[in-house]
Amino acid sequence: MRRTRLERGDSKEELNMEKSRFNTRKLTGLALLTAIVVVLQLIGAFIRFGTFSISLVLVPIVVGAALYGALAGCWLGFVFGIVVLLSGDAGVFLAISPIGTVLTVLVKGALAGLCAGAVYKALSKHETPAVIAAAVVTPVVNTGVFLLGCLCFFMPTIREWAEGMGFSNVGTYMIVVLVGGNFLFELLFNIVLGPVIVRLIRIARKEGK
Repeated sequence: MRRTRLERGDSKEELNMEKSRFNTRKLTGLALLTAIVVVLQLIGAFIRFGTFSISLVLVPIVVGAALYGALAGCWLGFVFGIVVLLSGDAGVFLAISPIGTVLTVLVKGALAGLCAGAVYKALSKHETPAVIAAAVVTPVVNTGVFLLGCLCFFMPTIREWAEGMGFSNVGTYMIVVLVGGNFLFELLFNIVLGPVIVRLIRIARKEGK
């Protein structure tokens, strides 16, 4: 039967010191990933498929969610949303509904990170499949919440956009024009970098021991 660390002779002071070191490493790692999210989102603002810029930040969100848990992923996704709002990338929607835009942008990022962490934890006994699943879930949730936000807050305007481009079906317009190219790029980007994400997680855990 596996003994606890106290049963093996580790003192409470040693356990507290180790816990403190872990918390310090976690905060440092999370701060680094937060900075990476900010930089990558600012870079991604200049790369566009269609109307909107792509999101390069989903990879560090997955890494953070896997290393530090779902709440860390939620935080990184929330920071992603803040940068989107401050960079002006959501300016078109802000002009239509400021409240709807802020809610949609912040919720989609935070929920994407939260779900990535939850999926990774659920499958964490098998690391590579867990990372791939989290990497797939992140853009799916991010895009899915965006589409829900469109349905809730922006449909009259989006319908006008669709008609102006000759689309008889607004749903087709949303999939093809608003999210199609971006979603496919983000999904493939995450899947292709899956092995890299696994490697980064293993290195971070090894250095943290």
